[in-house]
Amino acid sequence: MTALTYFTATFPSRASLAALSAGVLMAGAANTANADTFDPVWSFANVSVNYLDWSDGTEDRTSTNAPKSDFMFLELEGGLGYEWGEFYGFFDFENPTNDQFDEASGGADNFRTAGKLTSHIYLGDSPLSIYAHLYDFRDYGFDSREQDQILGLGYRKTFDNGLWFKPFIGAARVQSNGYTGSNGFMAGWVAGYDFNAFGQDFGVTNWHEQTFGRDDEYLNENYVNGKADSVGTNGAVSLWWHPSDMITTGVQYRYSDEKLGTPNNYQNAMIYTVKLNLL
Repeated sequence: MTALTYFTATFPSRASLAALSAGVLMAGAANTANADTFDPVWSFANVSVNYLDWSDGTEDRTSTNAPKSDFMFLELEGGLGYEWGEFYGFFDFENPTNDQFDEASGGADNFRTAGKLTSHIYLGDSPLSIYAHLYDFRDYGFDSREQDQILGLGYRKTFDNGLWFKPFIGAARVQSNGYTGSNGFMAGWVAGYDFNAFGQDFGVTNWHEQTFGRDDEYLNENYVNGKADSVGTNGAVSLWWHPSDMITTGVQYRYSDEKLGTPNNYQNAMIYTVKLNLL
């Protein structure tokens, strides 16, 4: 099966996603009734090649608990902003040239996919929004999956210096091999700031997710060799260089704690990225 077939067959099309999406679209439809146009105010799209390099300490700490291995991934990413709301999404093909189960690595370098969709549906002219968030991860070699669904409130703020900040909080639900049901809450943000230095364009971004109040059954079933804490941390801090309109390069510090299948251990990595900007 080709990577494209995997994309169309596995990226969320399940009933739970349909229900979540329907709610968001209905809210959007109510707002768009008063909008002048469906033309986006802003948009972007890119395709990138990325290499994730786990720290030596992370590889040691996780050697018996969902072991981590460096990997390459291809990513499709894009976003659209309208007068009434905004949408963002990405889809990753991890180890795209490998078999579903990678014999040489004992499964650590299996072919995997990960995708995320987020949306802010604006509440009138206020900075508040209805926030929806869906993340879907599949490891085909181990036939494992996890889909996180968040629905709550968001906030949007752009400061005079150009810094933008979009926090959110919402109730969480999960679908996975070991547990399906409510799974506490998630709070977090995305933030960014563009600047010029040495005659070049740069940007700094951060995404952060804090899960809390997670279900005990989920924490027992979805972690290896132990139960994770009810609070989990996930995120990345990135520095981007824009040498031209078409090319963006960057380095990201990836961090995680009580997440990614490993309990009781901090995990960190560097991600090296080259993007081809399509919009």
